[in-house]
Amino acid sequence: MKKFNSIRFIFSFVLFTVSIFQTTHASLPTSVNGQPLPSLAPMLEKATPAVVNIATEGTRRPRRQIYTDPLFEHFFGGRIPSERRSRGTGSGVIIDAKNGHIVTNYHVVSGANSIVVTLNDGRKSTATIIGTDPRADIAVIKIKEKNLVDLPLGNSDQLRVGDFVVAIGNPYGLGQSVTSGIISALGRTDLGIEEYEDFIQTDASINPGNSGGALVDLKGHLIGINTAILGGDGGGNVGIGFAIPVNMMKNIVKQLVAYGQVERGQLGVVVQDLDHRLAKALGTRDHRGAVIVEVVYGSPADLAGLRSGDVITHINGKKIKSANDVRNKVGTMRIGSRINIDIFRNGKSKKLTAVIGKTQNHSQIKIPIWDQ
Repeated sequence: MKKFNSIRFIFSFVLFTVSIFQTTHASLPTSVNGQPLPSLAPMLEKATPAVVNIATEGTRRPRRQIYTDPLFEHFFGGRIPSERRSRGTGSGVIIDAKNGHIVTNYHVVSGANSIVVTLNDGRKSTATIIGTDPRADIAVIKIKEKNLVDLPLGNSDQLRVGDFVVAIGNPYGLGQSVTSGIISALGRTDLGIEEYEDFIQTDASINPGNSGGALVDLKGHLIGINTAILGGDGGGNVGIGFAIPVNMMKNIVKQLVAYGQVERGQLGVVVQDLDHRLAKALGTRDHRGAVIVEVVYGSPADLAGLRSGDVITHINGKKIKSANDVRNKVGTMRIGSRINIDIFRNGKSKKLTAVIGKTQNHSQIKIPIWDQ
């Protein structure tokens, strides 16, 4: 009996050891509970052909004041060196395969004399600039190639913090790379990166060279244009990257394709964020929005019937959460565009319509109602 127990013990120990060995050295499972493991590969196979690498060359003339050292003038006669060539790399997204239109950042192609686009399949093509908007850091370039693939556009107004996203681009000029993460924050402003800011913040790795690349959702829809990073001492990614929302990009691209530039107008108001104090004074329960502080006399806002003290709640059906929302919405509209504005005034909601006008300097301003 003891001998049998010993044999049984040895046999059990061997089985246990083998099971550990198999578990330790087994490959990753291909399925769980009969279902295949989720993978980004199917989506990326469709999305990556629409993301391109951009290489630029330009010239830059050094400033004269740099070369004022007496020794320089003695040995070189004070001559200014000729223009030197500069090179850069970045990324872009094909948004119109039929016409070969690619959207990227303005700073990727700024000052470029030559722009070469490398497609995902290795084809290279020289690009021309259709239009640029330095104030929002958006540019549209064009290539003449057949069999292009474009990315379907998503809706950045529906994004939520925590949504999974994927960044596709050309970091450090290495070639197309893919990183994943989540949306860390929405509506980032006052960063001092661009004049018009409404950034998506993400922890998906964005590095130098990713500028102009795609930020996509798990369906492969374009939701943002990767633009900037908050880097460490080495300039690399520290988990904070910023992308221009696709809805903001769409409005600008329409103008760039049609006119080559963005002709911004004005509404004629000065606004500030709605806070608890103002909400209580104005009798509104909503603590998020924009309060009109000043209305320029004779401006589109004045002609539309807007008044100081009005709380702007929606523009063209989109919820307004801050004064910066108003600036961004108006800033993407061309002169002559009609703008529908929902306001809260004296305890009631009201709908008004204004027409964006030319930017002018006005001296007459209507005083805020709470200061009268």
